[in-house]
Amino acid sequence: MHRIARAPASSANIGPGFDALAVALKLYVEVELTSRPEGLLVVAEGHGANLAAGPSHLAARVAAEVLGHDRFELCVRSQIPVARGLGSSASLAVAAAAAAGAKDPFTYGFAVDGHPENAAASAMGGLVVAAVVDGAPVARHLRLDPDIRFVVVVPDKQLATSRARGTLPEMVPHEDAAFNLGRLGLLVAGLADHTQLLAAAGDDRLHQDQRRPLFPEAPELLAGLREAGALTSCWSGAGSSVLGICNVDDAGAVAVSARSLMAQLGLDGEVLELEADLGGTVVQELF
Repeated sequence: MHRIARAPASSANIGPGFDALAVALKLYVEVELTSRPEGLLVVAEGHGANLAAGPSHLAARVAAEVLGHDRFELCVRSQIPVARGLGSSASLAVAAAAAAGAKDPFTYGFAVDGHPENAAASAMGGLVVAAVVDGAPVARHLRLDPDIRFVVVVPDKQLATSRARGTLPEMVPHEDAAFNLGRLGLLVAGLADHTQLLAAAGDDRLHQDQRRPLFPEAPELLAGLREAGALTSCWSGAGSSVLGICNVDDAGAVAVSARSLMAQLGLDGEVLELEADLGGTVVQELF
């Protein structure tokens, strides 16, 4: 057995779409799995290469669960920064499950993440909406305007999802829930047709402000992206990355402004100009 599976990164929530909306991005993790009778071997390159490379490695655990044994070698090559709100865990789980031959890698990504939208985007590609229905993850594609590009500000600061979720209240006011529902409708319409995308469609009351103490520079970055020409802006997942959603013609200038703003704020990191990945997870059988 020799397979290579490649899964894209994802940006989830996208403002008001908390735990429901995600888009796949052209930034990838690749998992190569080869039979190895003498037992498990994990080799990792790129982002996450410093993580434990034995049986506790996420890709190894997922692949072993799919196969029912650990007589294989994994080579993991990742372009996706870890703990930056770009779905690194879900994409790795999806890629590992696909490399091991899982019929539905999405379910393995969901099992690791605990919520379905990141895994759905990595498995399916494009813009997706996802939910848990009767205990099972369900996802559907939404229309995404091909002229939309994503400027992703990726600070060096890591922000674990578990820590970010710890800032969220157990209850939210009815007014805030209604606010997010309205903005979500506007956002979905604007992502389908960028000429209809309002800056306010990226606003949120359920998670972004609550997480601000963990990343105080975020509000200024979000405002700066919009001032530079982004159609709207939002946190990417649980952060620390933030996302500028742009018309293709404006993405370059927005990225330049974002790099300048990071320097002004004294933030180390990088700014990426990315297209949406529309293919999702791709598997190659090697013989």
